[in-house]
Amino acid sequence: MPPGLEDRVQPWRSRGAAVLYLVEEGRVAGAIALEDEVRPESAQAVADLHLLGVTVGMITGDAREVAGAVAAELGIDFVLAEVLPEDKHARVAGLQAHGRRVAMVGDGINDAPALARADVGIAIGAGTDVAIESAGMVLASDDPRGVVAIRRLSGAGYRKMLQNLGWAAGYNVLAIPLAAGALSWAGVALPPAAAAILMSVSTVIVALNAQTLRRLDLASPARSFTHDRGRLRPA
Repeated sequence: MPPGLEDRVQPWRSRGAAVLYLVEEGRVAGAIALEDEVRPESAQAVADLHLLGVTVGMITGDAREVAGAVAAELGIDFVLAEVLPEDKHARVAGLQAHGRRVAMVGDGINDAPALARADVGIAIGAGTDVAIESAGMVLASDDPRGVVAIRRLSGAGYRKMLQNLGWAAGYNVLAIPLAAGALSWAGVALPPAAAAILMSVSTVIVALNAQTLRRLDLASPARSFTHDRGRLRPA
């Protein structure tokens, strides 16, 4: 090993890269590091999920060094590494046993049991048929930012449900007793025909309120990431 080469190779090893050596006439002439390239969209997805208050974890069969390096680069909160394919289901169940609601994202045959076990199973559209059949939701593309869109849409849909339930309950609590003559003794009465019209208006308002979901922006917030010597940094 030439002097100084080991010091340059050690950072590669520490982040889980596979190091290949070029040997010439029995001596090491150089080294090459091989590692998976992290997509910029992944960093954006993790950052957006954090803004939404979601804890992001990674379950992988890769070595701890590799998983730890990727997690540090993306800002992932916790890592379950060196997990055997048959144990992914148990790891999801363990998270649920600690009171967490788990949304699992996967694309392989080994992910299928975990996808079925999770509270929300999300399969990558380009993944295996088994994973797609086991999941409750399927992303049309392999862009991880689709998970953020799912979270935003589900939250907005839930808020609309509460709004519409509140409107319908308020109408029924007030209009129905008036139409039934509950306050007729005080000279306050609502003719049945007027109550029927108000019921139709209430239905229209609920429908229009639901239509506002069409204006929901599911795109990621304006935040860009740049490469800095192989690392992803907020621009």
